Amino acid sequence: MALELTVLGCSGSYPGRGAACSGYLVRGAGTTLWLDAGSGTLANLQRHVGLEDVDAIVLTHEHPDHWNDIEGYRVACAWGLDRTGVPVYAPVGLDRHLSGAPAPTYEWHVVADGDRVTVGGLTLRFSRTVHLPETLAVRIDGAGRSLAYSADTGPGWSFASLGEGIDLALCEATYVEASNASSIHLTAAQAGAMAGEAGVGRLLLTHLWPTVDPADSQAEASAAYGGPVDLARMNETYPV
Repeated sequence: MALELTVLGCSGSYPGRGAACSGYLVRGAGTTLWLDAGSGTLANLQRHVGLEDVDAIVLTHEHPDHWNDIEGYRVACAWGLDRTGVPVYAPVGLDRHLSGAPAPTYEWHVVADGDRVTVGGLTLRFSRTVHLPETLAVRIDGAGRSLAYSADTGPGWSFASLGEGIDLALCEATYVEASNASSIHLTAAQAGAMAGEAGVGRLLLTHLWPTVDPADSQAEASAAYGGPVDLARMNETYPV
């Protein structure tokens, strides 16, 4: 099975009208990962796979727009699927925000900068970004292809930290230059420049602030990247 990415949500920090926060399905090499689980993503996940088909969950940091739908998934596993021991990979401290203990629904694994994990036919590599609290970008390799996800980051981090040969980079681009109000998120121009310098094959923008015009983000990123840039669109699937 070829490596592919399905966008379950791509709003930055809070869900826009009719939208969902950060969340993605990564499928390939016979493995299905749920990568970030922001609000609204559990509903969209069920449009693409069954709840029982998720092999593991990867969470990048403890801000709720990136994880809080695992609470609903816990209810589904406990009372609908009778499923236990779902592997979760997350940075230190995120589990303290759950409404109860991770077990028995989740088999919780703490990961950190530089760690490598194998899940089924996929290999994951983590890199700490410039964001508070501790936030981990992730590179996923499988089926001869490579996907990298920035998670949330400021401009002091680069895809280059995840190595060469990235076929598709999924990068946060919260603001455009005119509206930038934070040093812990990227503008679209910063995202484009960073991806271009790292030599990634294709760039897909995500985590856009709900009131930012996506066309402005796309234009800024494309100019800085030096080529066409795509926008993440909810429930769309992108081959890696």
